Amino acid sequence: MKKLLILLGLLAATPVWAQGIDELPKVHARLVAEDLAVPPGGSITVALEEDIREGWHTYWINPGDAGAPSEIKWTLPQGWSAGAIQWPTPKRLPVGPLMDYGYEGKLWLMQKLTVPADAKAGDTVTLKAATYWLVCKDICVPEEAALTLPIKIGPAAPDPAVAKDFAAARNLLPVASPWKLNYALSKNLDLYADAPALAAAHPVEADFFPDKPGIVKGAEPQKMGFTKDGLVLRLSPGDKALGMTGALTGVLVLKSSDGSIQALTVDAPSGPVPDAFGAGGVSGEAAGGITLWAAILFAFLGGIILNAMPCVLPILAMKALALAGHGGGRHHEAAREGFAYSAGAILSFLIFGLVIVLLRQGGASVGWGFQLQEPIAVAGFALLIFAVGLNLSGVFEVGSITMGDSLAQRSGPFGAFFTGVLAVAVAAPCTAPFMAAALGFALTQSVTSAMLIFFGLGVGFALPFLILGVWPKALAFIPKPGPWMLKLKQFLAFPMYGAAAWLVWVLAQETGANGVAIVLAAFVIFALAAWLWTVTRDLSVSGRWAGTVAALLVLLTSLYGISMLRGEGAPPPATSATANAKPFTPERLASLRASGKPVFVDATAAWCITCLVNEKAVLSQPGIKTAFADRKVEYLIADWTNRNDTITKMLSDNGRSGVPLYLYYAPGADKPVILPQILTEAGVLDAMKG
Repeated sequence: MKKLLILLGLLAATPVWAQGIDELPKVHARLVAEDLAVPPGGSITVALEEDIREGWHTYWINPGDAGAPSEIKWTLPQGWSAGAIQWPTPKRLPVGPLMDYGYEGKLWLMQKLTVPADAKAGDTVTLKAATYWLVCKDICVPEEAALTLPIKIGPAAPDPAVAKDFAAARNLLPVASPWKLNYALSKNLDLYADAPALAAAHPVEADFFPDKPGIVKGAEPQKMGFTKDGLVLRLSPGDKALGMTGALTGVLVLKSSDGSIQALTVDAPSGPVPDAFGAGGVSGEAAGGITLWAAILFAFLGGIILNAMPCVLPILAMKALALAGHGGGRHHEAAREGFAYSAGAILSFLIFGLVIVLLRQGGASVGWGFQLQEPIAVAGFALLIFAVGLNLSGVFEVGSITMGDSLAQRSGPFGAFFTGVLAVAVAAPCTAPFMAAALGFALTQSVTSAMLIFFGLGVGFALPFLILGVWPKALAFIPKPGPWMLKLKQFLAFPMYGAAAWLVWVLAQETGANGVAIVLAAFVIFALAAWLWTVTRDLSVSGRWAGTVAALLVLLTSLYGISMLRGEGAPPPATSATANAKPFTPERLASLRASGKPVFVDATAAWCITCLVNEKAVLSQPGIKTAFADRKVEYLIADWTNRNDTITKMLSDNGRSGVPLYLYYAPGADKPVILPQILTEAGVLDAMKG
């Protein structure tokens, strides 16, 4: 239905008459009964015949990359019932860069209707059906017809006039596979038929049609290979296949050298698939040729570099304060906190990765940084960072240094653990070099493989502070704890306030002024709660209890305000460094590429600091703007600030799970140049020269 609405929107924007298409029906439809009469308690097969005009097509149950299947809505007498539509074997119908699954010519969609036992013999009942279909050529036209069919109740009497037609229609239905089928999912989606007879017969062509959208990339070639015991069909998995654990279902069509076609229903469980394509046939190589171990190494390196990304710096300031407390020789405590910080960071990456993998297996289109596409999560992070800033400023005291304790008092492993957790939470908007390819690979793998990659990311992220904790000489430059630490603590509150302000700006991109007003009110209310907590600590027991209750009530009011953002959010306007930028859509990209124009795609988000730095420092520079203008480069913005399944799919198709992603399509090129996450002016110019 979603695809149908998209197509209807395109239709509204491009009227039929503007394309020179006449207004006559493109499909002539009628209902045909197999029998002249049906007995009480019996059943009868009825077909919807679609006589499709030459050059046009309608759609299968899974229409492919675009379209909508035909529908039959029956109005039946009381007690009658209709079975499922029996879908004939579809055809692959390429439309530009898209691949549709559907039908041309004359189509029969059969259904079995069951008659109640109390139907009265001799009666004639009139069946009514509201039928709908989308018929496409260069454009798509939704059509419908209200059809009727009289059926006589009486002894079964086949209609000889249509017997051959029904027999021909049944010959087009797929049949149960006589062979065991199973599949394996890694970089590729491999379907295996354990059938020595197929290995001997060597079909000349094989096509698999999944009965659910998004399982395979329909426009990608399907490669057939053979082992001594059967046939392997290699497919390119779509975004809905990632993390798939259930059966692979659809239709497998085999074409023999004599031209005969055999269509088999597929209900294949996951299982071993022999290598039919040489070394590494189903070894799990990633896009671009990396393996699982290479992905783990990339994740490890990306985790190390992630420490230098701007989104993590405010939290690293907190960790720097904790390390300052170990100057002057308290190295055993530094080691304990280094391990605690590492445990918090690694565990957070594992949990975060597991959530993403499970959501994707459940059908959600999410990627790295997905939580910041939810306004309530952005507001919650902003409030948390603001609270840390208030703590560092001394408005309330929970943490590494308290006004009433010795300046040498440390937060200990518990505080270090949650510093690691918080560091990972705010690192989510950033993607470091090496990290993008590793995470893109991780989200195509099993849960176990994905967790190994996220573990490598966590170890790399935690390693610098772990080294500082376990290597005493690394802390030799830090002076002994003293009054200077209080000033450092207060100073480090300002990076936290800056991070909170940035998150409020992100929220403004997602929700507008209303969201900003809500979160700023939450800030004020939270600050009041913190102040109430602090000023009542020196009172009597009853006074402290009253202060605690008052602070909690005010805090709950703040959190309630944040909860009001649930469900808020609207697509933000595309912003870019180029005045002539247009919003990204697959259709616009395909159209520009088909016309031979160079295209630069900027996948970005308001919460992605790396993206914003690249846009300010590189993409907005006069040299880049001049180069784009001189080469007539079309600039497309894929704004991922809010949830957008189309952009998520585009990222996945290019082996990425988050932003930034920069693609340059040269005129006539089959594939884009993927630029690094950290852009340079020279790098962008070189990509356009290649």
